[in-house]
Amino acid sequence: MSAANSSTGCQEFLKETRYASPANLLISIQSFSLFSKSVIDKYESRSFESGGYQWKLIIYPNGYNGECNSLSVHFSIADSDSLPVGWEVNAVFAFFIHNQIKDNYVCFRGVTRRFNAVIQRWGFSKLISKETLMNPTNGYVVGDNCVFGAEVLVIKSKRVNECLRLVKDAASIKREWKIPNFSKLGDIWRSEEFDVGECKWKVKLHPKGQHTLPKNEYMSLFLVLKSLPPHQRVKAEVLMSIKTNDSSFSKKYTHWFKNSSEDWGFSKFISLADIRAKGFLADDCCFLEIEITVQAIVREALEF
Repeated sequence: MSAANSSTGCQEFLKETRYASPANLLISIQSFSLFSKSVIDKYESRSFESGGYQWKLIIYPNGYNGECNSLSVHFSIADSDSLPVGWEVNAVFAFFIHNQIKDNYVCFRGVTRRFNAVIQRWGFSKLISKETLMNPTNGYVVGDNCVFGAEVLVIKSKRVNECLRLVKDAASIKREWKIPNFSKLGDIWRSEEFDVGECKWKVKLHPKGQHTLPKNEYMSLFLVLKSLPPHQRVKAEVLMSIKTNDSSFSKKYTHWFKNSSEDWGFSKFISLADIRAKGFLADDCCFLEIEITVQAIVREALEF
């Protein structure tokens, strides 16, 4: 069977009753008894539009292969030759039969199906038996006339593709700085850029405290992830320390760094009074150590 004719039948559907008419297609078949007696082996509707695509309803009165006593129904993408290479459409389709006695519709609604160049048709292989369809008490065929309908709901793709990579046996990377003339620094000291876990980082230090704090009370310390692309995130464990030869003061955090908040740390890392009282300034030099463990990276993925 060629790709243009490929189709798949299924029996997965939800049967329900509703009063609203089908949104996309209505077909009135007169002299239905002739239709069901194989005067024609199938009926193909005119094209109708749904979700920006053209569709057709194909009805097989004696089954898809003409060898059963049940109605088969297929939904087909029309004019598929005009679609781009690699096209794919996800849709939910529904077939309707008008109950002319109760003036409502029995609806057979399928599950979401993927249409593409390989499988261009989906449908119901044994939807309803001819005996049930022709039974006058059911109201489907009245005066030898029957009304069918169709709806197709296209699932529009606005998918976000991303890839989470967990770092196996993540190693901690340490960087150290000797910062001279601490008391004479300006409002901000910034380190050079350095690489950890395929990312570029900087340390940002406010020796007199971040601008939101009272001046000359705390040292503020932040780690900055530089030039992070949109939609990328990095999860890292960070240990920040101020040290002497004999002692250290440390704070640790774990954070998801992202484009909108690429720096993270402590506005009140340590008080300036403690820095002086605990001997963290030697000859007006501050010794800083940052330890970074990159645990996970999230990147935008085009395809999988």
